[in-house]
Amino acid sequence: MTSPLRLAAPLEAYRIGDPAGRWPVYSPNGTRQVSGRWHERGGRVIYGSVHYSTAMLETLVRWSGLPPRDQHLVRIDVPAGTSYEVVEGADLPDWHLPDSDSARRAGHRWYADGRSAILIVPSVVARVERNVIINADHPEFPKLRPGPETPVWWDERLFV
Repeated sequence: MTSPLRLAAPLEAYRIGDPAGRWPVYSPNGTRQVSGRWHERGGRVIYGSVHYSTAMLETLVRWSGLPPRDQHLVRIDVPAGTSYEVVEGADLPDWHLPDSDSARRAGHRWYADGRSAILIVPSVVARVERNVIINADHPEFPKLRPGPETPVWWDERLFV
């Protein structure tokens, strides 16, 4: 991981979720219940992707087939000047493995130390793409702005 930097330009992140689900689409409450690749249970983080298409791929692999109906997209505007760090896959051995201890420990240290508002990490499903982990407890979190929820249209050819 690098030391915290500041975004020179605004960044967009995309998150897909079920608006009728247990938690809102733009919420850290789900990550408080279970551990994930880049966080330990109890952490208040929000996962997103730098591209809409990567958010779709991440959703598809999470559901291993058809996602629930009525999925919605939220575009998150991250303003210039927001603090961030970057994790490169080469920095962490086995980061891509299911239940990776190295990725979880690195993400937990980042979150617990409150070093930056966002952590930019590689996507497992699309290795050249990036995901964004948002620290909902960071003082800069209120500056990030989720847009309105819009329905996700899934092309049926994805499921044939």
